[in-house]
This record gives sequence, structure tokens and C-alpha cells, in this order.
Amino acid sequence: MGILMWILVGLVAGWLTGKIMKGSGYGFFVDILLGIAGALLGGFIASHIGLDAHGGFLYSTLIAVGGAVILVAILRLIKRA
Repeated sequence: MGILMWILVGLVAGWLTGKIMKGSGYGFFVDILLGIAGALLGGFIASHIGLDAHGGFLYSTLIAVGGAVILVAILRLIKRA
């Protein structure tokens, strides 16, 4: 069940990040992967600034979106260079 939750959070985070970043996205599977990677990055950042790691689906999704937005911004900077 945990893997399904990661995929669901990644899907939602990837989709929301595409909407926030005003891009067309990178495709269904890459958006999910960016959402999952964003969840890892967001969780890492959140734990280092003292935020609780366990907060439910909405909390996890918000952390994942924050991490995915940072990740997409970095990818766009690298792509531009």
C-alpha cells in the first residue's frame, strides 16, 4: 500500500507542479517521477527545518509539491544553460 500512496502523491504533486510552474509538463510518467523526487526533496528539506514528517495525504502532497517546484525550477535553469 505504501508504494501506491507514493505513486498517488507523486501523480498529484507532478500535476500540481505543472499547473504552478505554468508549463506543459514533461509527460505523465515523468511528471509522476518528478512528483516522487519532489516528495523526497521536500521531505528532506522539511525534516531539516523541523517540520513533522507524518501529516497525512494533504500534508505529504503539499511537501511533495514544494519539493517538485524546487526541482523543476532547478531543471529549467540547467536546461537553459
